[in-house]
Amino acid sequence: MPDNRQRTLLLTGASRGIGHATVKRFSAAGWRVLTVSRQAISEDCPWDGGEENHIQLDLADLEGLPAAIENIRSRLGDGRLDALVNNAAISPKGPKGERLGIMATDPAVWFQVFNVNFFSSIMLVRGLIDELSAAKGSVIHVTSIAGSRVHPFAGAAYATSKAALAGLTREMAWEFGQRGVRVNAIAPGEIDTSILSPGTEEIVQNEIPLRRLGTAEEVAATIYFLCSAPASYVNGAEVHINGGQHV
Repeated sequence: MPDNRQRTLLLTGASRGIGHATVKRFSAAGWRVLTVSRQAISEDCPWDGGEENHIQLDLADLEGLPAAIENIRSRLGDGRLDALVNNAAISPKGPKGERLGIMATDPAVWFQVFNVNFFSSIMLVRGLIDELSAAKGSVIHVTSIAGSRVHPFAGAAYATSKAALAGLTREMAWEFGQRGVRVNAIAPGEIDTSILSPGTEEIVQNEIPLRRLGTAEEVAATIYFLCSAPASYVNGAEVHINGGQHV
């Protein structure tokens, strides 16, 4: 029998860019969207129920995650979570906006970056795996082109955290596929958001075959596809969204 219930998405890092576009894409398709970010919901929130479905949480604080997971679980009336998108990430820069290499990155910053970009994803999936299994749901990790090549703007901590997240995608796809949960990743390249660094136009002209930036809406559409029925046999993949920059 067809499943006509409203589906639920949990998305971290929803306040801008790719996260913002993803919320709008799923909301337009009739999904209920639960959001997690360190900021309160914006007054310009463009989707219905945004404020009541928002959990304010700094993902760098791993000790606060168990309580947040219980909060999320209490909001799932039928005990099912159809999609979890781990999108939240931080990429610290130097005092002049420069990338931070290995020696220039303080140990405390390494831990902060990995807590947000990597460890919080593990804890969220572990904490909500029963709800994901009940829905035969989907997990999407947002990695980066910087996870597979040195990038002029992304620092060492950010890049290695995204490489680790790509590896985690494979491990989770193997382990949780046996429970009916698909786990995939998307690896965006240069996307037209507010966090672009000066000099991006040179990358566009010299390294991207399509000679343009990607849009947050294009990334959101790929995330939606991976969480929908046409992608029901896609598991353990990392989809490059970069106009051919990786080739």
